[in-house]
Amino acid sequence: MIDVVWDMETGDPDDFLTLLLLLGHPQVNLKAVAVTPGTPDQVGVVRRALEWFGRDIPVGAHNLDHQPRSVREQGDPGEGRHGPRGVCVSSWHYKAYGDIPSSRDAAPGGEVLHAHCDESTTLVTGAPLKNLGAAMRLPNFRVGRLVVQGGFAGEGVVPPERQLDKFRGLVTCPTYNLNGDPRSAEAALVHPGIGVRRFVSKNVCHGVYYDAGMHTAVAAVKHRSPSLQRIWQGMEVYLDKSPEGKKFHDPLAACCAIDEAIGEWAEVELFRARGGWGSRPSPGSNTWIITGYDHDRFVRTLLAAGAEPSA
Repeated sequence: MIDVVWDMETGDPDDFLTLLLLLGHPQVNLKAVAVTPGTPDQVGVVRRALEWFGRDIPVGAHNLDHQPRSVREQGDPGEGRHGPRGVCVSSWHYKAYGDIPSSRDAAPGGEVLHAHCDESTTLVTGAPLKNLGAAMRLPNFRVGRLVVQGGFAGEGVVPPERQLDKFRGLVTCPTYNLNGDPRSAEAALVHPGIGVRRFVSKNVCHGVYYDAGMHTAVAAVKHRSPSLQRIWQGMEVYLDKSPEGKKFHDPLAACCAIDEAIGEWAEVELFRARGGWGSRPSPGSNTWIITGYDHDRFVRTLLAAGAEPSA
């Protein structure tokens, strides 16, 4: 098993599905969860998932008093809870899993990461790196491996025949999680307390979908796994409205943390340029970015909680 800390957001279903995956995966010991920006609605969603699995682990929030955009615009502090949901928690969470009470049961996110990351822990991030930035500002922050969903590898790193059409020929591209706190992202690239850095970039994860075929595969084994049962439940609701499927960014990153051999990796230097991010080959950097992936191996890792028991 690997020790994992998961840093997430809840504006998109991916992160919550990844939380469910990590809570039930047989190769993962989930030590702590942090959330950005960290509203009580978000903390409540995380706490509900932990309750389902009987887990009492630390939860961190970057800013418990953050007001969702819709609340600021409408000037009604109650609107984010009782009327239209703000951008921090998507309506999908409540449609799929019912009403979930808010919670303020969270410590400062940077302190949670600082306390529960160490040389033998993998920190997986699916959100802007605000909690990581706060942790790095505390003394003696250490983490053995950082796996970030974000970044971009393009021309000069990914062979032309393997570039997705939407990114063909690009050297740099905006990437949400790094642009959400670029100073923290740049600090993470040089922080001496981070052992290995791996970026699961959009040039690969934008080609990975949870579609009807994946849903059928999950359905076949969900009876053996509460984790996969909850994932199936959420995606049953999602696919009802969007039958074409869902880009599966964060679960790919989590599975690459569990089994690095899912990915094909290039050792690079990441750089920022005019609102975009890119990478260039840099042997010895100990910073790696994904350039391709093994789909079958990814699916096996995703479904491992539902695998037949060994004889």
